[in-house]
This record gives sequence, structure tokens and C-alpha cells, in this order.
Amino acid sequence: MWMSSNTQDTGTAVAVVGVGRMGRHHARTYKQMPGADLKAVVDFDPERARAVADEYGCQAYGSVQAMLEARPEVSAVTVAVPTQYHRATAEPLLKRGIACMIEKPLAATASDAQALADCAAEHNAVLQVGHTERFNPAFRAAEALNFNARFMQVERVSPMTFRSLDVGVVMDMMIHDLDIVLMLANSPIKSVVATGVAVLGEHEDIANARITFENGCVANITASRLALNTERRLRVFSESGYINLNYQTRDGIVIHTDGENREALAKVREQVAQGVDLSDLDYLDLVQVKKLTFDLPPGEEDQLTAEQNNFLHAAKHGSRPAVDGAAGFAAVDAAERVVRAIKEHTWEGIEGSALLNGVD
Repeated sequence: MWMSSNTQDTGTAVAVVGVGRMGRHHARTYKQMPGADLKAVVDFDPERARAVADEYGCQAYGSVQAMLEARPEVSAVTVAVPTQYHRATAEPLLKRGIACMIEKPLAATASDAQALADCAAEHNAVLQVGHTERFNPAFRAAEALNFNARFMQVERVSPMTFRSLDVGVVMDMMIHDLDIVLMLANSPIKSVVATGVAVLGEHEDIANARITFENGCVANITASRLALNTERRLRVFSESGYINLNYQTRDGIVIHTDGENREALAKVREQVAQGVDLSDLDYLDLVQVKKLTFDLPPGEEDQLTAEQNNFLHAAKHGSRPAVDGAAGFAAVDAAERVVRAIKEHTWEGIEGSALLNGVD
């Protein structure tokens, strides 16, 4: 669990590299944060860079090198360029000891992700990965319960947006949930079984993975970008209770198997053993269902703001961010294992195999 980082930190000189859809959000959020001083934005498109710089009152540059030469005071940078350029963009910054927030996924390959994590460690630079679901209020409430996860069921589905079609749904959407289940399982992966369907292009648009961890925990994860509706839900089963959270509405419920719940269930077990007819008993009367609640620090209602507060605190104090390079690498490595398992999955019938296993 990470501690709140909404402190009195003020004035950290920051820059954003890559001001497309996500980078623009980072620039906007930094501009609104009292703990950040947005100095520059960088983008290969000069018109886009100037437009964002004008909007948020900072300078525009066409390259990281030009920005560093003009703004040597910058000590923290968000990297929001396309994933394939993450390593080339972030390495020169990390080698200077500049703290980097790199949008998810950390890199396009596990080897590049490991290289970035190693570079940050070698140069004593803070590296945080932009897995914003870690800062979802519902997840933060669930995390605070410290449940020992035994089984997790995850769904993340939405209609097609026609963005990120250069990668499959595993790297595009499931990567969020891989990061979460890896953290909750707190155990190395033992095995991965997965299947996927490529419908609109060469990469999978629908995928399901069953991940077994060495401690026995199992996670069943489904991701689709071809759904009719949006749903983002996590269910966690444990000896100590059950959590059902909705990432989209940022709320959820929890059932503890202690206190009154424990006593009621113990009585039912007794009656079952005695052969008592319980067909008229309402199961919902036996358990106490509570809402997930989490006291958010002031100003951290927005997930991106909470994430950036955590990043800037780590950058200023040299502390470990919520999602460090090791976690970022682990998520990419897990995603690669899922994609590999999809390729290895066999379908009965040549025609079906060609259609459903058409993933590069």
C-alpha cells in the first residue's frame, strides 16, 4: 500500500513530452496543481506543441534535447509519446537523473521495459508508470482492506474507439488489470492459459486469460474492445471476504467473513450438518454488505491528479512511487506471456484456427 502524497510540495519544475490525447491531459493537470510548475511541452508536431504551450502558459520545443538545453531546471517529466518510442525518449532523461512518469505500458516489449527500469536504478532516477487504475478511489478502498486474494475475476470491455489499433487488446486494455492482479496476488506467475480473437485487424480485439500464481491464487481476466457497452469490474475472493468494485463508477461493495457474518454463517453450517431445511432462508440476510469507502486527500478526487501528486512527491523526495519500474516491467512481461499463450492456443478446424488465431 502506498501513502498519500498530497503534501505541501511546491514548485517542482515539470515538462510533458508528447502532447497528444494523454499528454495534453498531463499538461492540463500539472498546470492546475500547486505542487507543479509547468515549464515546457515537447512534441514533434510544432503546431500542436505551440497550441498546448499557449493554452497552458509554457514554452514549446521540438525535441527533448532542445528542451533540456533551454530549461535545465526541469527535474520531472511526463513521457506520453507512442509506446514504441518510450525507451528512446526516456533513457536520456533518466541518465540525467530526471524523474520520469511514463504512460502505460512502460514499453512496447518486456526487454525495453527492463532496460528502462535498470536505467532508472543505475542513475538513481525516479521512474513511475502511468497505471492510473491504481489511483481509482474504489481500488484504493479495496487495497486498504489488505485481503489475501485467492481468486480474481476481471472484466474490462468497451465499444471500439479505433484508437491504439497498432497493438492488441492485451497491451491496450488488459494491461491495466494485469498490473492490478499482479499487485494483489503478490506472487510470481506460474502459468498462463489464454485465447483471443482478431476481428478488425491483425491483433487480438477480444482476449481471455487465466493466470495461476505460484501461491495458488488464480485470476481470470477478460478484455474486449468490441463490446456494445462499457464495463470495468474487479471481483476479489478471499478467506476474509469478498470485494466487488466498479472502476467505471468508482464504487463497490465488500463482504467480510468476520463479526456478525462469521457467526451467522457458522450457525448455517451447523444447521446444514444437521439436515435442517433452509430453503426458506434468504442468503442476503446472513451477510453484511458494506460500501467500499476511502477518505481521499483534498484535491485527489481525480485519478490523474492523485497519480501526479504521487509522482511529484517521489521526484522531490527520492521515494518509491506507487507504480515503479519493476511493477511496470512485470505488467508488460505478463502481457507478453498472455499474447504468447493466445498464439499457442489451438482451435479445432483449419478454417477456425486461421481466423481466430490470426495474431502476430
